Amino acid sequence: MKIYEIRQMKNEEIIQRIKDEEKNLLDLRFSHALKQLTNTAKLKLIRRDISKMRTILNERESAENKVKKD
Repeated sequence: MKIYEIRQMKNEEIIQRIKDEEKNLLDLRFSHALKQLTNTAKLKLIRRDISKMRTILNERESAENKVKKD
């Protein structure tokens, strides 16, 4: 997922997407532990997508807090 795609999403959508991706990551970790996962690069990609979404949420939250302080 590209950063510009995440920026276009609403906060609620991002939060829901993070929950879905975390569930997906958990399933992939189980598959990897059982030696059933063939493409282990998916683990890295999903972790990065989750961190990108969390970063955008944190940026928006800090921007809101800055506006409230001023």
